Amino acid sequence: MNAKQAIAQFFSLVFHPLIIPTLGFLLLMNSGFYFSMMSFEGKKFLLIIIFLSTFLLPVLSLGLLSFNKRFDATMSKSTDRVLPLFMSAIYYYLGYYYLGRLDVYPIYRVFLLATILIIIMLLLISMKWKISNHMAGIGGLIGAVIALSFRMGINSSMLLCGLIILAGILGTARLILKKHSQLQIYAGFFLGFMVNYLIIIYL
Repeated sequence: MNAKQAIAQFFSLVFHPLIIPTLGFLLLMNSGFYFSMMSFEGKKFLLIIIFLSTFLLPVLSLGLLSFNKRFDATMSKSTDRVLPLFMSAIYYYLGYYYLGRLDVYPIYRVFLLATILIIIMLLLISMKWKISNHMAGIGGLIGAVIALSFRMGINSSMLLCGLIILAGILGTARLILKKHSQLQIYAGFFLGFMVNYLIIIYL
């Protein structure tokens, strides 16, 4: 692995689609949106639920699946992603369920609901075609920020610029690693962006 591939692998791991919801919530809680009005304890408890349901539990499940010799941990084929996506959808729904039992802003549940729909769509597409989960994750986050900016009349241009640059880096990294074609990368981004944007702007 050369230096370029090593850097691409670094970005792919650090900004894995499973960590995007936690990073997204963390960004929004400390941005100009009304999420920033939450208390520190409230933010911490909410982030724990998000981290457990959208990252830790799915990662542990992937670890268990890797012990099965018939499971390809690299998920080079699109069908290899179906079971992990299905399990992730269940864990994300658990997070959605527990957020409903807390006294938090309804938009948090909308975020998770949109993410669950993205996962289900990725699952269905992966049965026939390989689409970029990484780009669906970052595209969904960008769609959510733009939708919230329109709904609340907040200028989030600096945050959006950073996220768009990150999306470009992440898409380039996936190409360097030869994990996806350009069409698969664009399709993943468009899917994540449109689902999150449309749900948040209209719900």
